[in-house]
Amino acid sequence: MSFVSKKNIVSLVSGLALLAGSQMSMAEEAPASVLLRAAKTEHLNVYKSPTCGCCEDWIEHAEDNGFDTKAFHPRNLDQMKQEMGIRGQWKSCHTAVSESGYLFEGHVPARLVKQFLANPPEDALGLTAPGMPMGSPGMEMGDRFQPYQILQMNRDGSSEVYATIDKQSEQY
Repeated sequence: MSFVSKKNIVSLVSGLALLAGSQMSMAEEAPASVLLRAAKTEHLNVYKSPTCGCCEDWIEHAEDNGFDTKAFHPRNLDQMKQEMGIRGQWKSCHTAVSESGYLFEGHVPARLVKQFLANPPEDALGLTAPGMPMGSPGMEMGDRFQPYQILQMNRDGSSEVYATIDKQSEQY
């Protein structure tokens, strides 16, 4: 028996929904268009160290929440981050880049990535969860949790609080 990933199951279900939608009558076209929009997934390129386990856990979190990902292992990750405009105080262990060019640094919950991409603030570079906050997606450690902030990184080098995650029961 071959291994079937959650990503493959989502693709299969989306394909079946699209096929079923093509069999609908003209009166039922609106729900099919909704299914088609729901089946579209955002792609994230994730730049990380080849040995980082928490980065792999965050990638799994992103995929479980509807993102398509591809991991890359640049020779000089810090230099790449600097060239992208990620300041030292914003850094974490991995950087995800959306199709539209926005950056998601570190263990940002997928729901906030989706929220940001649905309505990106003007002049924003992306979001960051600076450092590696305990209890964030990919950094789960049993019941241990450290409240943390998600910052909006701006193109001018400034930042502002985008969200505060202050309880372990926060839904990612």
